[in-house]
Amino acid sequence: MNHLPKPAGEGLRTRVFQIIFESDTPLAKGFDIALIVAILASVLVVMLESIESLRADYGTLFFWLEWGFTIAFTLELAVRLYCLERPLQYLKSFYGIVDLIAILPTWLTLILPGAQTLVMVRLLRTLRIFRVLRLMEFVGEGRLLVGALKRSSHQIFLFLFTVFMLVSIFASIVYLIEPREAGFTSIPMAIYWAIVTLTTVGFGDIVPVTPLGQAISVMVMLIGYSIIAVPTGVFSAEVIRSIRADRYSDEACPGCGHDRHEQRAKYCLRCGTWLDENSPDPRLPEEEQEAWWHEHGGEEEDDGGSPPAQ
Repeated sequence: MNHLPKPAGEGLRTRVFQIIFESDTPLAKGFDIALIVAILASVLVVMLESIESLRADYGTLFFWLEWGFTIAFTLELAVRLYCLERPLQYLKSFYGIVDLIAILPTWLTLILPGAQTLVMVRLLRTLRIFRVLRLMEFVGEGRLLVGALKRSSHQIFLFLFTVFMLVSIFASIVYLIEPREAGFTSIPMAIYWAIVTLTTVGFGDIVPVTPLGQAISVMVMLIGYSIIAVPTGVFSAEVIRSIRADRYSDEACPGCGHDRHEQRAKYCLRCGTWLDENSPDPRLPEEEQEAWWHEHGGEEEDDGGSPPAQ
């Protein structure tokens, strides 16, 4: 959410807000866990209802369970809006939209039969587990992966474009040499075969029957094995580069020039030179440290600091 929700006022609304929107008390954690269990149970009901044999035997039970979950989630959303200072702002947030979408499908069945299958979007509400289990610290790692994917997008796009060119060429050749009875009725169908073969999926619904077509199939499969790791390697290299940028400093050691130190390193890994430019080496004699502070006194006074007591 762009803005943190705030309670509407003191008293009952504040107490309800602390239970629903916070997770630092046993009651609040219990509410969130119960909500997640209810969400998973409602999705399980929809899955079971899609099985024809179970629907024939327990259709009425599934119907009433689904409406029970929908009414409960509707009341829960109403209570959320009741205890907020700006309920419309919450409805415009990510979680507010998800909460609203989670209850709409069942209500839409009153006018659009079959819309109840859309309740699978309720699984998005289980994202609240991050708040319950205090896992928001992993958002940084997720952003690191997304950033690496964005930085490697040009290389991956070029790779995919090259693969598509190879697929089109092989598909056109096979379309020309294979009989229509083998299933190669058009170039798009041949492209489908080439993609299935290149990715080593091998459905087997379309198979070359001529020796030349089979030889091309072998070539396409070998190419698939050789290039399938290319985008993975590009992405992995970007991830490693991002980790190095977050963990290591690019500043060179004044003693030996080595530039691969951790951000919090105080001494050079190779020669042991003091790296912190904002303070003297504590291993120096007291006179030299005082001389350093005297030399850099102007900068230190600007920062509001002073020489350390010896």
